[in-house]
Amino acid sequence: MMEKLGVQLQKPPSFLFLQCRKTMSVLQVFFFFFLLAGCSEITKSSVVRKMEDSHQPVTLQQSDDKVVMYNGIVSATVSRPDGNLIGLSYNGIDNLLEPLTRADNRGYWDFSWNPLSGRSNYYRFKGTKFSVIMENEDQVEVSLLYTWNSSLPSGKIPMNIDIRYILRRGSSGLYSYAIFERSEDFPAIRVDVFRLAYKLSQGLFHYMAITDERQREMPTAQDRSKGQTLDYPEAVLLTHPSNPEFFGEVDDKYMYSVENKDNKVSGWVAFNSTNSSSMGFWMITPSNEFRNGGPTKQSLTCHVGPVTLNSFVSPHYAGSKDISMIFKEGETYKKVFGPTFLYLNTVANPRDSQTLWDDAKNQMQKEVGSWPYDFPQSKDFIPSNQRGKVSGQLLIRWYPTGVTLFNVSNAYVGLALPGDEGSWQTESKGYQFWTQTDSSGFFTIQNVVPGDYNLYGWVPGILGDYKYEYDITIKSGDDIQLGQLYYWPPRTGPTVWEIGIPDRSAQEFYVPDPYPSLVNNLYLGKPNDRFRQYGLWKRYTELYPTNDLVYHVGVSDYSKDWFYAQVPRDLGNSTYSATTWEIRFELPFVIRGSYTLHIALASTTSSRLIVWVNKGGNRHLRFNTGLRGEDNAIARHGIHGLYWRYNFQVPSSLLVTGTNSIYLTQPKAKSPLQGIMYDYIRFESPTLFGSPNHN
Repeated sequence: MMEKLGVQLQKPPSFLFLQCRKTMSVLQVFFFFFLLAGCSEITKSSVVRKMEDSHQPVTLQQSDDKVVMYNGIVSATVSRPDGNLIGLSYNGIDNLLEPLTRADNRGYWDFSWNPLSGRSNYYRFKGTKFSVIMENEDQVEVSLLYTWNSSLPSGKIPMNIDIRYILRRGSSGLYSYAIFERSEDFPAIRVDVFRLAYKLSQGLFHYMAITDERQREMPTAQDRSKGQTLDYPEAVLLTHPSNPEFFGEVDDKYMYSVENKDNKVSGWVAFNSTNSSSMGFWMITPSNEFRNGGPTKQSLTCHVGPVTLNSFVSPHYAGSKDISMIFKEGETYKKVFGPTFLYLNTVANPRDSQTLWDDAKNQMQKEVGSWPYDFPQSKDFIPSNQRGKVSGQLLIRWYPTGVTLFNVSNAYVGLALPGDEGSWQTESKGYQFWTQTDSSGFFTIQNVVPGDYNLYGWVPGILGDYKYEYDITIKSGDDIQLGQLYYWPPRTGPTVWEIGIPDRSAQEFYVPDPYPSLVNNLYLGKPNDRFRQYGLWKRYTELYPTNDLVYHVGVSDYSKDWFYAQVPRDLGNSTYSATTWEIRFELPFVIRGSYTLHIALASTTSSRLIVWVNKGGNRHLRFNTGLRGEDNAIARHGIHGLYWRYNFQVPSSLLVTGTNSIYLTQPKAKSPLQGIMYDYIRFESPTLFGSPNHN
């Protein structure tokens, strides 16, 4: 009764009371207000989604070129056999997708790939065979299949791809997933990008939300087209926006990137004053097991268009040469990407984005709690009862004795394909399963797809990567208990000094204010997101116009005196010069032996790091990383890309009692966007205790 009241209540409570008071006794009046008070929360949540027809059966209508799935709430139209979502009807709106673009440019799956020896190809999925997998009153699942063979022309991706759509009874949205498969006769290829994209109606959706703090009214695609392109095409200065509030702002889709671990729900809100309601369009991803690069990999979400993306394989913030899916000739393969959930909701208020966002987050939690789903019909999607789990406790063995054990809190622990320490961050072909430890270091990794894995980890605030020494094979129903695991963080002696925090990010360093004429107002006054502004790298030349950064250990403050990125100096006329930073420190005495310098990089873009000790000739050149990285995190407003860690020995003969200097040179200077972000630097003296020397 209360749920029915929550759905059907169209008038305010006072109106209903006035209409009924002549026929109500005192006791009935009391009960009426008691009922309203008791179900106020139910009423609020019940009107979030349009549920009048939630008990209708699911139907499927077919024609030669399309199919329509309908459940009384949502109507989804899919092109046949291409597999594009060309129509989405909800809440009285004929199509939430952009009606003025081509039908195959509304909801689609696309790829970027190449045959290793040739140039990259862009391919938009186009199925060749349609079939109905399930059709009953509770669920419809359809398949759009593309099958490769050697007779197909070049440019056709050598992969069998099965795209599935699922509509369920009572569901306010559409599920979708993809299955990749390769056989022994398939040629070698590299896949750089695989994603699902929705282009929403430009006339409806103008408000974007990707986190609690990152949501706002957005400019339009037309605003961008009339603007001024900056250093790269994605960044546009809005010079003639339709809304004057956007004048002088910079729009760039990379400003809205999110790490995989946080990328679970994002989308758009349409405000509709005509029918006094607001409506939400949300991409919900209940698991990251099928995304590449692990939990800290950053990917695009939503951007001006309005566009909603779900990136399953992406080189962003990593670089295609480091993180792409590379298949050898004849290499077999199978993997399921998804399902993900396209969720729709509405509320009876023409300007209420918050209720819709809160409801979308609640729905996301429900989807996460239901993972892995029990309704996909593909035998390749592994249900919960056929998966396994791994548990244990991660402890730190600390220098110098190697005996004292420290509990680890909130460490990241995960399973990924076998590889070297840290290889999970460039792994794209397999599944990954991650969790965080509790305050005592205990962890359980649930719902692991059967296969062979390594166990990896790292601890925020502790340098380095952990890797369990043995391979782990998961079989159906396994419950593997590893017991206590010991991590030796890299260390060879006592700390002389350190700069930064070993958190795989440059966020703790000095991030300058944006240029007033090149600002995104969304991030003003938000310290945790201040790096998400265009052109911050240009500030380095202003701060250090002739001489480079000098950091005085014990005097300088890295949050104020260590620039967030080591970039070239701008000399004008599109020319740039290399930069050399100096770390100046005092030694009251020099211990005979080898000192150790640990350097962890949070990002590199076509850069090389050269380290000098106490300047004075080539014999003081101690270390060269070689050319590294293409994560473009500096240009893409990301405070980190791929994590790189180095350590090298500094003979005591190079040091002096008193003032010493270590010089960090980044010599690559063809572009203002080449550079390095540091995570953490530590200088250690020779051990006095007999070092465990775990590096």
